[in-house]
Formats: sequence, structure tokens, C-alpha cells
Amino acid sequence: MTDAAPLPEKLQNIVTLFRSAPKPLRLQALLEYSKKLPPLPEKYVEHPEFLQPVPECASPFFLVTERDEQGGVNLHFKVPEEAPTVRGYAGILREALNGESPETILNVPDQFYMDMGLTELITPMRLRGMGAILMRLKNDVREHAEG
Repeated sequence: MTDAAPLPEKLQNIVTLFRSAPKPLRLQALLEYSKKLPPLPEKYVEHPEFLQPVPECASPFFLVTERDEQGGVNLHFKVPEEAPTVRGYAGILREALNGESPETILNVPDQFYMDMGLTELITPMRLRGMGAILMRLKNDVREHAEG
């Protein structure tokens, strides 16, 4: 890890799984996470104005966060089916960070995905998009934590 903050346990487990898997299995695992991404809640389908775009991402990508009663952050993503690698990354973020505290999400190292062994599988443009998604996610969490 290049950043000092440790990864949350679920995210660390996913990173370790990817890093230790052979290259063909890494891509397969990413595609599996794309299938796990739940659909957008109806309230956001009906009111897309609440979704935050990630224009740096090559695929149309939108996100929204909301706090739950316990103070955790629920993550919702809108990513087209035609972008399976980006959907997979969104699925990883959701599985690892959904329900976590704002502090936990804000402390995720900005480049954690570089330790997953995806550089051999994904174009640099897509990798930059992954970084932008995490930055937008953190900005949204920060705004809601202050608001």
C-alpha cells in the first residue's frame, strides 16, 4: 500500500482475493461483481436529479449516498450493463463499503484498486475512471457528513 491508512476489512479481503488470483480469474471476478450490483432504488430512478455524475469516467456513471439510522453510508450506483468492468468496480465498492461510517469511506486510500492486479486487465483510461469514481464518492460522503 502506498497510502498509510489500512483498508477496511471487507475491502482488504477483496483486494487480497484479486491480487492472489491468476489473471483470467481476476477478470472473471470483476465481471461477477458487476452482476452483484443491485438496481438503483426506485426513488432515484424517478428522480435522477439526485444522482451525482462522474464525468471523468468513460462510461455514464452516477452515484448517490445516503445515511442510514446507524450513521452508516448506503451507496447507490447507476452504471450501464454495457460497461461490465466499471460495473464490477462499483459492485466491489458497494459490497466492501456499503453501510460503513463516513470516516471509514473517507480513509480508503485513493489508489487502493492499483493493488488488485487490474493494471494488466484494464486500460489506463478505465483505471483513471476508477480513481475518479472513488473521489466523487468521497466528495458525496463528505458533503452529506457536513450537511
